[in-house]
Order: sequence, then C-alpha cells, then structure tokens
Amino acid sequence: MPTYEYECPKCDHRFEKFHSISDPPIKICPKCKGRKVKRLIGTGAGIIFKGSGFYQTDYRSESYKKEAKKEAQASSPKKDTEKKTSKKKESKSKKDSSAK
Repeated sequence: MPTYEYECPKCDHRFEKFHSISDPPIKICPKCKGRKVKRLIGTGAGIIFKGSGFYQTDYRSESYKKEAKKEAQASSPKKDTEKKTSKKKESKSKKDSSAK
C-alpha cells in the first residue's frame, strides 16, 4: 500500500496518508476541515517482489559476482587443456593407424 501526499489549498497544510490504491482520495483537510484537498504527485516507492517467481540469486551482491567470476575463470583453463590433450591423442592414433 502506497503513501500519498496531500495539500490543502486553503491553509497550505501538507500531510501524508497511507492507504490502498483502490481507496478514494481524501477530500477533507484534517487541520482546517476545508473540502478541496488535492493529492500531490509523489516520487513513488520501491517495489518489493514477493512470490515464487523471484529468487535470491537474481539479485546477488557485486562481491559475490566477482568471486563467482574468478572461480569460473580458474576452472575454465582446465577444460581447455583437457580438450587439447584429447586432440593430441586423436591425432597420434590417426598417425599410428595410417603408418600400419
């Protein structure tokens, strides 16, 4: 539920009211009881996502992302060397079979 800001043009009283979006706007000033209160355009509020569709890992901290990147880089050269050694073995076996 958002917080709305109101202003009374009669007495210049500004106040905030916390109520649902579907609730009707306030019409009466709590200070002077004037009947022309205006709802002001606010800056809005932060959105809080709740439910099963959002995960903690979606919004990781920068330090976590840096560490994960370091770990990924550390493990990736091992995969490259494994590919190179398997290619060497294949080429050796091809040479051996062609020599026979």
